[in-house]
Amino acid sequence: MYGLRVTTPRLELRLPDLECLAELAAVAAGGVHDAAEMPFIVPWTDASPAERERATFQHVLGTVAGWRAQEWTLSLAVLCEGKVIGRQDLSAAGFSVTREAETGSWLGLRHQGRGLGTEMRAAVLHLAFEGLGARSVTSAAMTDNPRSLRVSQKLGYRPDGLTVASVRGTARTLQRLRLDRAGWEEHRTVAVGIEGLEPCRMLFGT
Repeated sequence: MYGLRVTTPRLELRLPDLECLAELAAVAAGGVHDAAEMPFIVPWTDASPAERERATFQHVLGTVAGWRAQEWTLSLAVLCEGKVIGRQDLSAAGFSVTREAETGSWLGLRHQGRGLGTEMRAAVLHLAFEGLGARSVTSAAMTDNPRSLRVSQKLGYRPDGLTVASVRGTARTLQRLRLDRAGWEEHRTVAVGIEGLEPCRMLFGT
């Protein structure tokens, strides 16, 4: 799995080794959103910088340790010009049957506003549809998080209903989103390459 690479004109996505993971954890410690907001269902960014750093390191290692073909989370470090800028996840349960996966991501504060969030999502969507043969990919965003919703809209996701979650003791509404293969093909604008998938394909249940 550590040999898998997904690339775009500006980015490289890969499962981080320990050195790269330490860099990713440091980006998380530096902040990924305004402290007055909470765009995540699990408010992990409410922790102190040191706690965020440690939690990020432990979480990614946990996704590797807990990997099963029946249920997996591919937690990729995103690099721009050789430096880690954020994380892009692709996860699934029963993928061999459902051919459905889910995306999630975050980007360091100082790297936002440059279109990199859209580009890294486009990269992992190419991996899902072209590389793994997905039929659909889902996502979700708070209804008051227009930037995340715009990224999904640009890539062809369509609304798929609403759900409510308890976040910081408050009810928050999320917009569910779904992207099928036809929508992905229609909205493809980023050139994406994949290397090293074949040796680890069976780990995805394909």
